[in-house]
Amino acid sequence: MSARSLVEESKKRGSALVESLAIRAVDPMLARDFLRLKNMVDEQSSVEDVAYAFVQDKTGHVMVHTFQKGFPVDLLVVNQDVADETVHIQLLADGSRRIYDFAVPVLVSDGHLGTVRIGLSQARIQQAVQHQITLMAGLFAGALILATSIGTIFARRVTARLGRLRTHAEEMLTGNLDTLSGPTSGVHCWEKQNCKITQCPAYGEVRRRCWYIAGTMCPDCNNEGNFQCRLESCRKCSVYRENAGDEIQDLAETFDVMALTLKTHIDELCDAERNLRDQQRLMRTILDVTPDRVSLIGPTMRYQGCNKSFAESVGMSLAEVEGKTDFDLFEEAEAEERHLAARDILESGARLDTQVKVQGADGDRWYHVVCIPVLNDEGRIDGLLRTDRDITDIKSYENQLIQAQKIESLGLLAGGVAHEINTPLGIILGYAQLLQEDVESGSQIHQDLAIIEKQTQVCKKIVADLLGFSRQSESAKREMCFNNSVMEAISLVRHTLELDKVSILTQLDDRFPIIYGDPEKLKQVWINLLTNARDAMSGKGGTILIRTRLDAPMGIVSLWVADNGSGIGEDVLKKIFDPFFSTKAVDKGTGLGLSVSFGIIKDHDGMIRAISPVPEDFGFPAVQGGQGGVGTVFEVNLPLDHQMGEGQESEKE
Repeated sequence: MSARSLVEESKKRGSALVESLAIRAVDPMLARDFLRLKNMVDEQSSVEDVAYAFVQDKTGHVMVHTFQKGFPVDLLVVNQDVADETVHIQLLADGSRRIYDFAVPVLVSDGHLGTVRIGLSQARIQQAVQHQITLMAGLFAGALILATSIGTIFARRVTARLGRLRTHAEEMLTGNLDTLSGPTSGVHCWEKQNCKITQCPAYGEVRRRCWYIAGTMCPDCNNEGNFQCRLESCRKCSVYRENAGDEIQDLAETFDVMALTLKTHIDELCDAERNLRDQQRLMRTILDVTPDRVSLIGPTMRYQGCNKSFAESVGMSLAEVEGKTDFDLFEEAEAEERHLAARDILESGARLDTQVKVQGADGDRWYHVVCIPVLNDEGRIDGLLRTDRDITDIKSYENQLIQAQKIESLGLLAGGVAHEINTPLGIILGYAQLLQEDVESGSQIHQDLAIIEKQTQVCKKIVADLLGFSRQSESAKREMCFNNSVMEAISLVRHTLELDKVSILTQLDDRFPIIYGDPEKLKQVWINLLTNARDAMSGKGGTILIRTRLDAPMGIVSLWVADNGSGIGEDVLKKIFDPFFSTKAVDKGTGLGLSVSFGIIKDHDGMIRAISPVPEDFGFPAVQGGQGGVGTVFEVNLPLDHQMGEGQESEKE
């Protein structure tokens, strides 16, 4: 555009030169003063860029010109259309040169006198244009370099701050939220305002500006709107005006607030996770410690969780139980029962509280089962929680209690019947003995009466045992020597037992402990124990060891009657003290011996128990004969509390 302007300017300059020369050439042409006209034309040669100048008369003949080597006639045939008063311009080519030819007519009032033509060299115009272009290019290049330098310096500052933001953003991605992108210096509201409101959330805050903190107590702040509303009120605050920066600083401070907020949320999440983990550990400990089998079943009848006791009962780990069904964990019958119960609860929502018996490898076991439906937030059944508590021992105690109540009732009944029968039996026995005196000895009647007397004595013995079992017979307690009582019983049965090849060994305490008891009843107990030991050998003979020990500090005296018989099975051992329980043949025993012995020992505030087989540390002597079985040992403990016995006797009296 500048070059075009220079060309136009050169054309205007050429037009002005040719028009000026045409006006000045009027007088010399009218006066035919060629010298003056020649001087005017030659003056144009001194003008810069003028290549030539010449004047033609009205017939086209050249009157004067500036050419030194002759006038080129080719100029006469170009740019000839100058009839009007305007300047005619034509670009002429002369080899490598370009010349603008300006032609204007010389006019006077009575007509056309001739034509003035001037040629301006385009090379000079182009040189001027090129000079102008070079100058403009230099100015543009200088301005560009200056702008580029200034832009580079500014860009470096911007990119450096953006690069720092990018670095901090990358550190945030890697988990480092302690970075600080914004300026560390600055004035805070509580410093600027000299604020003493310590409960304000912005008080003492150094990592966030007050306009990023909600709920500040500054009276000039609008805390009811959103961030933009609060920011509008902050723009009028001197604190904001001193600390607010450009957009990059705002972005950096926003980064810092975001990092601080994220760190706060992460810390809260970590605390919540730690609390949740502690609660889970506590809950898992509680569930694992409890012996009850706890399980959680989902709505699809699959196990969602359980405790350690349940997992051990099914022989799996906790993780393996999850997702399993009842049919994957239990036998078909038990699984069917559990499945139906769970389905009923999920359908009805009713609580199940019952007791079930389960057959296991170690025998039948009883469980107290409680199933409760689990509801979700919407109140719909989302599963059920089942607890199985092993109550086998409680059931056993319950059965023992029921059995004891039965025995007590039976004892009362037997005692009442025995008490009523005892009197007529005494009359029968008395009359049988009287009648024997009235008949001849050895006669048939005398023998019959002897049989009646013998059988009556047997009946009285049974009645006496029943009375003893029911404790309705009175005890005759007194101070007695414990060892003597034992020896008297041994002396009574020793001969009979020796006939059955049973030897009796004694290890009696030589301190001869004195107890308070009924000698006859205790003797009956010792005889029962010795007789049972003999019967345990099944006629094959053996050894019975009787041992007594005085435990003065404990205030008891103990008796052990051990044998090397066949022993007693574990299932039978629990029932040997039950009345009328006997492993002997029908006509070999009534099953009252140990029951009566148990009652007598209890009446003496003692304890009796049986252990089979004989413990290895008992010190049973080497077997000299007999079957040499595992044996049984009966242990009897009686108290030595004489004064209490005397006091009780006084109360009886």
